[in-house]
Amino acid sequence: MYEPRENLVNPSIHPHTYIPSHAYYIWENFVYLRTPPRVKILEALSAIADKRVEIVKKEGGKIEAIVTSSTGERRYTVCIDLKKGVAYSDDNGTKYRGYMGYPILSLLMIEGVLPINEDLANALRGLPWKHLNEQFKKYALVEMYVKSHLKNLGLDPRLVDTYIDKVMTALRNVNLKYSRECLDRSLPLTHP
Repeated sequence: MYEPRENLVNPSIHPHTYIPSHAYYIWENFVYLRTPPRVKILEALSAIADKRVEIVKKEGGKIEAIVTSSTGERRYTVCIDLKKGVAYSDDNGTKYRGYMGYPILSLLMIEGVLPINEDLANALRGLPWKHLNEQFKKYALVEMYVKSHLKNLGLDPRLVDTYIDKVMTALRNVNLKYSRECLDRSLPLTHP
C-alpha cells in the first residue's frame, strides 16, 4: 500500500524505520539512510580489498572518495561527514532505495566506524558483484553464493555471519541523513 509523502519525509522518523522501496527516490536532507542488506557489508569489504576506494579529500570528520564498481564500468561519488551526521553516494542502493550502499559502508570501514576483517577481505577479492547481483536478483541468494565461495576457500560460514552481525550491530549507532551537504562543490558528480 502506498504511504503518503509526509510519512516518508518526516525528519523525526527513526533511521532504521522501513521506507518502502517503491518510493524510488530520497528527499534530500530529510530521510535517514536505512541499514543495508547484509550482503552489502561483504561488497564494501571487497571494494576495500580490491583497492577500488580512492580517497579524494579527508579533513576533520569529513571524507570524500570515488568508489569504482567491481566491473570498473561505474564510479560513485561518495562522502560522509560524521560530525554533521550526513552522507551521500550516487550508487543505486543509496540514491533510490534509501539504504547505506556499499560505497558509504566502505568509507565507514576506512574511518574505523565499522570493523574490518582482513582474512575475509582477502578472500572477497575479485568477486564480480555486479554479475552476481544480476544473476541471482535477490541479495539473500547472492549472500548464499558468496558464503559457498568462501567455504570453498576454507573460511567457515559462521565467521562470515559473525562478522556481518558485528557490523550490523555497529550500524545501529550510525545515524546518517542522505544529503549532498558533505560534498566539496569542486568534486564532480559521477551520476548527477
